[in-house]
Amino acid sequence: MHGRAVALGAGTVLNALATGIGAAFALDVETTATVDITPEETLDSTRVNGTIAGVENGDTRLIERCVELAIETYGPGDMQYIAHIQTESDIPMAAGLKSSSAAANASILATADAFDITPEPISACRLGVRAARDVGVTVTGAFDDASASMLGGVTVTNNNEDKLLAHDTVEWDVVVWTPPERAYSADADAERCANIAPMAELVEDLALTNQYTEAMTVNGLAFSAALGFDPAPAVEVMPYASGVSLSGTGPSVVAVADRNSESKGESDEVDLAVVTRRWRSRGGTVWKTTTRATREESSTRPDET
Repeated sequence: MHGRAVALGAGTVLNALATGIGAAFALDVETTATVDITPEETLDSTRVNGTIAGVENGDTRLIERCVELAIETYGPGDMQYIAHIQTESDIPMAAGLKSSSAAANASILATADAFDITPEPISACRLGVRAARDVGVTVTGAFDDASASMLGGVTVTNNNEDKLLAHDTVEWDVVVWTPPERAYSADADAERCANIAPMAELVEDLALTNQYTEAMTVNGLAFSAALGFDPAPAVEVMPYASGVSLSGTGPSVVAVADRNSESKGESDEVDLAVVTRRWRSRGGTVWKTTTRATREESSTRPDET
């Protein structure tokens, strides 16, 4: 049996580390998972091995655990299997752009596809979140990231309960700056983040009243301070973006421009070309993309700049 599926990267509106409430928005970058599954009657248990395209000796525990859980959920209960899962991604790893959530979602969906099953999206999300917790690659469970990756658009979630609080569509152009260093979500200082809970509650209020760009800007300042990142890359481009934030636990910074900014009365200075020039001078990688309304929407690959 063979299965294939894609899931999306995402940026941050609200980091869930402070209160357990998080929000994220889907980006037009994809992780693709392909899985081959063979029934094996002689085995006592299912065996899964994984590879990550272009990453030698990559950590495959998450995608392997996703396939195990998906086989338990979608496969016949009286059969064991040998499975191989491979992921290939446009999303930089350990850059705050939800590469783990995308890999988990794509792996779950590809396994379901191998069994010719179309799962309910939020249930599939929860399987991936469970796998992430099982292998220790997340502090909060990252249901906000997983739901945006799975559904597209903007999602607001309660990560303590894996509950979707809101789902909305946005139409943003996006610029992402990723410096050379990497940051792993599981290494984030959750205690320091808890200290800024009042600011996170303010961001939550903004997000739940559809003020997403304002929310992400406040989030970026607060969590840059809590996680020890320089806020200067965000501050220098604030006049030229509808919203700008540290994404996830960093190190990437994401700026957005609302395509409906004129109707919202935004300043004429909003111009992501200026953001691109400012960030390019800092080194690292700068690239342009857009938001995605749904996971199934056709992709237009990001332009390297």
